[in-house]
Amino acid sequence: MKNTIVVVFTFLFLNNPVVEKVDFWGPTGHRTIGKIAENHLTKKAKRTIDKLLGGESLAFVSTYADQIKSDKKYRKFYPWHYVNLPLDANYADSEKNPKGDLVTAITTCISILKDKNATQEDRAFYLKLLVHFIGDLHQPLHMGQKEDKGGNGIRVKWFNKGSNLHTVWDSKMIEQWNMSYLELASNAKDLSKNQIKAVQKGTVLDWVSETHQITKKAYASAKSGDNLKYRYSYDHFATVRQQLQRGGIRLAKVLNDIFG
Repeated sequence: MKNTIVVVFTFLFLNNPVVEKVDFWGPTGHRTIGKIAENHLTKKAKRTIDKLLGGESLAFVSTYADQIKSDKKYRKFYPWHYVNLPLDANYADSEKNPKGDLVTAITTCISILKDKNATQEDRAFYLKLLVHFIGDLHQPLHMGQKEDKGGNGIRVKWFNKGSNLHTVWDSKMIEQWNMSYLELASNAKDLSKNQIKAVQKGTVLDWVSETHQITKKAYASAKSGDNLKYRYSYDHFATVRQQLQRGGIRLAKVLNDIFG
């Protein structure tokens, strides 16, 4: 009887299309962005950051903003990970979350890091958050629709297992590629100095607008019930890699502007 229960439970667990709820690039994605950023920092910025973080790397601290979600005292930072943005709207004209969003989060972090009166503890804390949020800014489903929670409510399957569109873009495609963050960072596309400068151009709002164009394509790429497999990864993983690289290069630009 005991064995029968175990078998039934296992069958139900493996075949139930449970929707995974993930609200961020997976750890590998964030660490990739952190590592790419490190490769584009000025020497002065590297020294200052190393001192602030006590020797911890940008890749290491890149997941900190997700780790603190388990602590209730950091609950106010949860809305800072995303922007609710209708597909036919732009950020400037959209309804704002009174609790803050990804754009106001980045602005706040930069302001505190530039504040000479801020404590070292605060600067280190908001530096860790900034590393994460610049990464989130480049994940297309962080600019998603409020009604489906940025694609979390769009139920799909990933290689026959229950998932959602947000999770597919956050981590599933990256995991399916089966590369470490160091491998992903070292295999980023070779760009000329002029190409790097082109990526660095613009403001945070410009980058939001650019990512939001990809958001529209992500929403159009699948519908509820779709079983996404190799072809989906083939069609869209290049975009994931592009966004990871853009996030790293732009994170370095922001940090170089702050720390010299």
